[in-house]
Amino acid sequence: MKPREVLEFAKKNKVEIVDLKFIDLPGLWQHFSISLSEFTEELFREGIGFDGSSIRGFQTIDESDMLLFPDSESAFLDPFTEIPTLSLTCNVRDPITGQSYTRDARFVAQKAENHLKSTRIADISYWGPELEFYIFDNVRFAQSYNYGFYYVDSVEGFWNSGDEGKPNLGYKPRYKEGYYPVPPMDHQQDIRSKMFRTLEKIGVKMEVHHHEVGTGGQAEMDMRFTTLTRMADQVMMYKYVVKNVARAQGKTATFMPKPLFMDNGSGMHVHQSLWKGGKNQFFDKKGYALISDMARYYIGGILKHADALCAFAAPTTNSYRRLVPGYEAPINLVYSQRNRSACVRIPMYSKSEKAKRLEFRTPDPSCNPYFTFAALLMAGLNGIENKIEPPEPLDRDLYDLEPEEAAKVKSVVGSLEQALDALEQDHDFLLKGDVFTKDVIETWLDYKRTKEVDPVRLRPHPHEFALYFDI
Repeated sequence: MKPREVLEFAKKNKVEIVDLKFIDLPGLWQHFSISLSEFTEELFREGIGFDGSSIRGFQTIDESDMLLFPDSESAFLDPFTEIPTLSLTCNVRDPITGQSYTRDARFVAQKAENHLKSTRIADISYWGPELEFYIFDNVRFAQSYNYGFYYVDSVEGFWNSGDEGKPNLGYKPRYKEGYYPVPPMDHQQDIRSKMFRTLEKIGVKMEVHHHEVGTGGQAEMDMRFTTLTRMADQVMMYKYVVKNVARAQGKTATFMPKPLFMDNGSGMHVHQSLWKGGKNQFFDKKGYALISDMARYYIGGILKHADALCAFAAPTTNSYRRLVPGYEAPINLVYSQRNRSACVRIPMYSKSEKAKRLEFRTPDPSCNPYFTFAALLMAGLNGIENKIEPPEPLDRDLYDLEPEEAAKVKSVVGSLEQALDALEQDHDFLLKGDVFTKDVIETWLDYKRTKEVDPVRLRPHPHEFALYFDI
């Protein structure tokens, strides 16, 4: 919709409040709301001010004034508010220079799309992330000087199979057996369907939903592929809907990568392809797994820069509780058709040209999708431009290799600290076309180290008491 059409849409739907959303540096939506009387066409041209010093990773207090510019194409009616509310996703600009804000992750994604066109390698990229999440009935956590704990619970958690506190009807998915039992073992068919239908109502094309491997409420819903920035917008809409539908049902949803010990973590496998003139540049009917040389070089770029990419794609300390051997963990720096333990998989469901794509399996849904998709595209383009050859494909179970063979297969970094170090050393490929900037990279590194790595490193872990209290 154009700005005028958005205003007409708001009046037609008797909107009273307009909600303006934008992304902070780590990757959470922020917002504030205005009256419909303040919502004019001028707002799309002139923007509206907000305090950038109060947003994580944004401005210092002496340069706090910033502007939001709504994107008229992003408009949807908020399905959760009692007062009729129109939601708009915004870009951030500097009020002094009038320039787009370099730390605005949405702007980075838009620059990545423009850079792709400028290379003439392709004119469009398509993205299809698969977000996994858990739906719990209860969550408690706290940390102080003399204690630290977390506790999550779910009526379908297998750990509750012997619970005597209330009627226990059984039917709890066994550990690593949540994929795909029918109800009553699957407790969450209806709540996922509500999430699914709500997303469709606000303009997100959906394909499938199902219970995931983990007991205790792991779920997945898949969106139809679309362009880079639009898909990043939809990831934010997806998380917003999942969390709010769960809350309305008296439950809570989390996209934390590894909330449960000894069961599967939640990933975000990212399907991607490049197209030019309406043709899929990743398809070659004569190639391995039906992929082209271009696709192979793209994979080479992703695998070469995988450690640095993890700083954006697996950006939390908790991400590396998931990226360990087993549990289908995509830690092996190889590619393969069908093999889910490889970092890059070539899906083989269809031999159609339009379906050919690659799937990078290392990311998780704690990431900022704008940064992550942009970084993956830049790594892939770097691979194409430099004709980077990936290692030979491996089509065997990577966890059953002989020790001598396994030693030759490299793995991704094992901690956020290592990923940040890798990004610090390897980020020139991100700076091409001014897609990422030095300031964005430096701010990301500083934020993650001071706000996440160091605070976790300073605190005793509960299991350390089991290991060391009697020393």
